[in-house]
Amino acid sequence: MSTVVATADRDVLLADARDQRQAQALMRQLPPGGARFTAVADGQGTEVPVPDELSALIAQVVHAVARGHAVTVNAMPEELTTTAAAKLLGVSRPTLMRKINAGEIPSHKVGTHTRLRTVDVLRERDARRQRQLAAFNELRALEDH
Repeated sequence: MSTVVATADRDVLLADARDQRQAQALMRQLPPGGARFTAVADGQGTEVPVPDELSALIAQVVHAVARGHAVTVNAMPEELTTTAAAKLLGVSRPTLMRKINAGEIPSHKVGTHTRLRTVDVLRERDARRQRQLAAFNELRALEDH
């Protein structure tokens, strides 16, 4: 039986071997391009179609469980404070403010407070990771010569 570990900011689903087998069996039945799921709404068997976007999310979860991975669900607000954004990026708040002032990360003011859209912060985090990976690969290539 799967276990859900809840922390202050996220839930982690730890699937067991039975869950993995069930997910693998379901994946074998799904078409390669994805599937449209339905939900049973009541004891009468009333089916409610799940929208395509949510069906794609469900398919990703099933695929992760089928591979034996833990699944983490983390709800994030649409906007972040500079402190929360800096923490998410793994930088200091002053470093984040320099990036904002240099126009590297979009932001806006709410009164006197600076706010950042979560999607922009996540985009910057991914770009930062890509830059780090590229630098690491470049260093590794230099060491190989």
